[in-house]
Amino acid sequence: MRDNYAEPVFKGWAKPGPVPPGALGGGPALEPGETLDAISGCFRLFQLAKGHRFSTDDVLTAWFGSICCPSARTALDLGSGIGAAGMIAAWRLHGARFVTVEAQAESVRLARKSARWNGIEARYEIRHGDFRDPSVLRAAEKFDLILGSPPYFPPGSGVTGDHPQKIACRFEMKGDIGDYCATAAPHLERGGTFACVFPVTPPAQKNRVEAAAAKAGLSIIRWRPVVLRQPDPPLLGLFCMMNSGDIPEAIRARPWADPPLVIRTVEGAIHPEYSAIKLSFGFPP
Repeated sequence: MRDNYAEPVFKGWAKPGPVPPGALGGGPALEPGETLDAISGCFRLFQLAKGHRFSTDDVLTAWFGSICCPSARTALDLGSGIGAAGMIAAWRLHGARFVTVEAQAESVRLARKSARWNGIEARYEIRHGDFRDPSVLRAAEKFDLILGSPPYFPPGSGVTGDHPQKIACRFEMKGDIGDYCATAAPHLERGGTFACVFPVTPPAQKNRVEAAAAKAGLSIIRWRPVVLRQPDPPLLGLFCMMNSGDIPEAIRARPWADPPLVIRTVEGAIHPEYSAIKLSFGFPP
């Protein structure tokens, strides 16, 4: 969605939240091959027109993470890409300090432009590197909330695509769900939350999440299946994890499963619940 950046109302929808510097003419400019798109309220995201673009997966990760840990003061976004999940979470968690880690230089460049446009540079540190490299995150760094939207498939398991950004976001070129869990666990503050998205169909994919969490010493305490369009079965799952030592056995033994979140109805319309969720992160229904 593109619109008049500073206009407080768009098609009958009143935009919540602050008006960032970019909307007032104080942000970086678009370059050839880029687009500037709505992400939360008046926040915007720089993207490549023909590269990786933010998706429902990123949006849901930010939303689920911020409702599972609404009091987060510090947050980490692993494999942050162009910054979609981090920017939405930063919009929702107004006072939180963010660190994001991304391996692709082009995605880092775009994310830094977005951070300047949205006026959050003072609390939003973007690090260029592979989060599996121990030098990228200091051992003592701890976070209340960690976000992850990992790639879903091993290299060579499908059509890779025609752009490096797209390939790395879909295929496990820079780590898999196991690497995300292994990195998140030691960097969680006591009682902290790791929120991620991952396929649950076929069932082997959900098994991968459960195995990765257990190996890292994490427990899934809550998860929610996501139906992209009725009547299809859930394709994705949103997972909320904590270090197993931070929660009682009774909770570890019985993780809560929320009812499926439906994105679109049989007719193709946006489901009423998802419309309400979109409003909660400053995006029109």
